[in-house]
Amino acid sequence: MLLNRCQYLLPFLTESTLPYKPLVTVRYAARKGTRERREKKKVKVVKEKVAFIPHNQRDKEKLLKNRPKLKFDDSAKPTPIDNVYIMRKYKMITYPFVEALQCHRETHHPDMYNKPNADVQIKIELNMVAERKTRLLDNFTRMAPMPHKINHGEERSILAFVKEAELQEAARKAGASLAGGVELIKEIQSGSLSLQNFHFIVAHPSILPELVSIRGLLKKKFPNPKNGTLNANLHDSVTKFMNGITYSAIKDEYEKDFGLIETVIGTLGMDDAHLEENFASLLLDVYEMKPKRSGTFISRCLMISPPSREKFKVDHSVYLPVEQVEVAQPEEEEEEPVAEAAAS
Repeated sequence: MLLNRCQYLLPFLTESTLPYKPLVTVRYAARKGTRERREKKKVKVVKEKVAFIPHNQRDKEKLLKNRPKLKFDDSAKPTPIDNVYIMRKYKMITYPFVEALQCHRETHHPDMYNKPNADVQIKIELNMVAERKTRLLDNFTRMAPMPHKINHGEERSILAFVKEAELQEAARKAGASLAGGVELIKEIQSGSLSLQNFHFIVAHPSILPELVSIRGLLKKKFPNPKNGTLNANLHDSVTKFMNGITYSAIKDEYEKDFGLIETVIGTLGMDDAHLEENFASLLLDVYEMKPKRSGTFISRCLMISPPSREKFKVDHSVYLPVEQVEVAQPEEEEEEPVAEAAAS
């Protein structure tokens, strides 16, 4: 009985009021989650070491705000009225292709840069918005045919599959390293002919059923009408892959709707007409990638010729097909009959 009474009096008694220490100790249960919180406090938080970041890259938002926009639009600026003006305050002059070419030739004269045979580079700025405004085009790589041969710095070997002997000869004259029919397919199957020695493989549609047997060996090089490797006009197909230039449209890392193409179409020493035809062929090939939407796809074209830093805006609209837009004509309003006033 005494022990039971001591248990009730324990909260109100201290060691100074008791003549002896109680024999029974009471342990109250901790609140739910207390032990877990204590264990978490014991765990040491290891701070990860951050690598050194330059001062101009620590805040990306500030960097993007200070970064100049790549999409060029000077439509709100006035047109210059003379030859001397502050360029940043006026519209950029648009030159015809031949006139821009002549301007670069003047700067590469022996009295200045002394490089009369410098490369002619073209920069094409694209609007990469797809059919839907919320979607964008992916980066793409294509080969544009060049009507007039340029030095692209590559040694290309082309294999042509065609049955007719006349077309085989025409493919060889166009620049094909090897042209043949069913006999070439048998050599590939036996292993006597290696496909690794050829950069491009073109074929005539008539030999397509026989090519199916080596489709697994050709893999990505299998002739396809989309990229022009399967074509009835084998001469033009071989010429395209022999003399054509490879270009890539690459989206900007931050401005996703801005794409840029940089490529060479010839040298300043070439004929004006030849360079202009190469430029027109490049634009038409790029224009084939335009999505089915309204608005411009090619926003601007610039001509550059290193080591000169001058950039001349070229009028590219004259080389593109004219889009026929149907304009709805307003309907003629029918004349309402005038009510005759009744005679009083």
